[in-house]
Amino acid sequence: MTDFPQPSSTGSAPTFARSEGQNSPNEMMRTLSWQGAFWVAAGVPPLVLFSIGGIAGVAGKVAFVVWIVSMCMGFLQSFTYAEMAGMFGNKSGGTSVYGATAWMRYSKLVAPLSVWCNWFAWSPVLSLGCAIAAGYILNAFFPVPGADSPQVMAWVAANAASLTEASPRVLEWLAANPGQTAAQGVNALLTGDAITALTPAVRVWEAAQIGIPGLGTLHFNSTFVVGVALMLTMYTIQKRGIGTAAGVQKVLAIIVLVPLLAAGIIPILNGSINWDYVTNIVPPAAASSPVEGSWNVGGWTLVLGALYITAWSTYGFETAVCYTRELKDPKTDTFKAIFYSGLLCMLFFMLIPFAFQGVYGHEGLLAPAIADGSGIGEALGRMISNSGIVIHLFVLLMILALLMSIMTAGAGSSRTLYQGSRDGWLPKYLSKVNENGAPIGAMRQDLVFNTFLLALASDPGGYFYVLAISNVGYLMFNFLNLNAGWIHRIDSPHLERPWKAPTWLLTVNTMLAFVNAVFLGAGAKVWGYSQALWAGLIFASLIIPVFAYRHWVTDKGRFPREAMEDLGLDPDGDLGPRRAGFLPYLALIAGLGVVLFSNWFFVSPS
Repeated sequence: MTDFPQPSSTGSAPTFARSEGQNSPNEMMRTLSWQGAFWVAAGVPPLVLFSIGGIAGVAGKVAFVVWIVSMCMGFLQSFTYAEMAGMFGNKSGGTSVYGATAWMRYSKLVAPLSVWCNWFAWSPVLSLGCAIAAGYILNAFFPVPGADSPQVMAWVAANAASLTEASPRVLEWLAANPGQTAAQGVNALLTGDAITALTPAVRVWEAAQIGIPGLGTLHFNSTFVVGVALMLTMYTIQKRGIGTAAGVQKVLAIIVLVPLLAAGIIPILNGSINWDYVTNIVPPAAASSPVEGSWNVGGWTLVLGALYITAWSTYGFETAVCYTRELKDPKTDTFKAIFYSGLLCMLFFMLIPFAFQGVYGHEGLLAPAIADGSGIGEALGRMISNSGIVIHLFVLLMILALLMSIMTAGAGSSRTLYQGSRDGWLPKYLSKVNENGAPIGAMRQDLVFNTFLLALASDPGGYFYVLAISNVGYLMFNFLNLNAGWIHRIDSPHLERPWKAPTWLLTVNTMLAFVNAVFLGAGAKVWGYSQALWAGLIFASLIIPVFAYRHWVTDKGRFPREAMEDLGLDPDGDLGPRRAGFLPYLALIAGLGVVLFSNWFFVSPS
């Protein structure tokens, strides 16, 4: 596709705007083409693998429809983000930064909230991805033997005399498993003993556990150690600058996305799709239940909970405009980067969940190895072939796919911190840049934060808790930014818009902001963590003291010159008139009302 909508503008270039296309000391370098930004964002499609099992458990047969609806919403919303990205060619950090500037005139606290929420939503990809990848690596080198493996059966045969049908353990087992025989109890207990005895010590090793009230338990185990090693590897690559990161990402994308696409297409072509699995669409009777339910309040609650989590993946290609300050020609490259990234995600987020569900069905997707992510690589391989070579290849590809997602998240989230610091919302040390133009201060912050989260997510029970809390921030950011589109139209008509979204689409996206508010209110509690919404809101509020110190203590109540210049305002003047009047405040009040009502009205089925 070579024809794009023609650039349009609502006025002349801002009087005080900084010139684009120039590099200054301690700033990022303009070395990236839109194709480079596209390849960096190519780590978003593998995000489907993070939660495909969890979504199936919550939404049942509706799961693949949830992915399609969520992806369509993400694609529509991206056009609002594309317009804002083109307005700020000198900024890095992505659409949360561009949208935050719209709120500056109305509340100094709301603007940094948008940036903060986007960061703590994206940053955990590093820890969650490393936790899953570490599990795959440990499985590859230190596998836990299966119950039907030869070594387990040999151990059972060698130790058969150690347990009899009259043993106390067998009697306890029979009491807990009515209807079973003593012989079955002996076999089950011996098999369990064999797996325990033959499990490599590294799989159960744990140096320490630290409980944190109200949050969870930090596990310093083998998953944590391997995960930290992976994070340090990604950190080292990204220190060399966005050009190097984009080059590595391009190679990984070609290696990973082609086979992943084949896993989605081949089952359709060879007739492996069981159409009973993707028709008669109804939600399950309860989360993780194979029993079909109905479209009542409980069923809708589960579907909204699934849409709540899928948004974290399907909307994620907005990261393609995180690199505006590093693009050679931001006026044309921002739209191309987000548009083509969106098309790529449309393909994968619609195709893979459909094929996955069509092959395995709802009950198949409830398998523990799918739900926790450890068996997704093998399942993808079996969608193409039962060959051991193909299956092992997909396990390896799964690790590389996770590394792609980690690279994308690290690049985007660090630049959000960097620009937040440059614009006066976050501490100054986050704006430090190394000789390669990489935001080294922000990258270190990401590394420290995710080391903590990795310890929390190293236990399977903590994985979805981290995801559920971080997504509170992501939907809050989307709500604020979708409203920022129309606020910018009213308050900043003088800013050049290299690409301008149609007004009807801007209106649709404003309505979608409130749909996201429904997801937030109804969905956060679906994942077994009744306090996830409130924990996320508390974490979001932590930006208030951080911003207050930076703005009123460090900067004496004024924003940095460049933040004012990017808005086309006099650096020594004020923030300009509030042309939108009370409307932004009304949007905030309405959004809060929608969240609270949805949280009260929607209840998960028991």
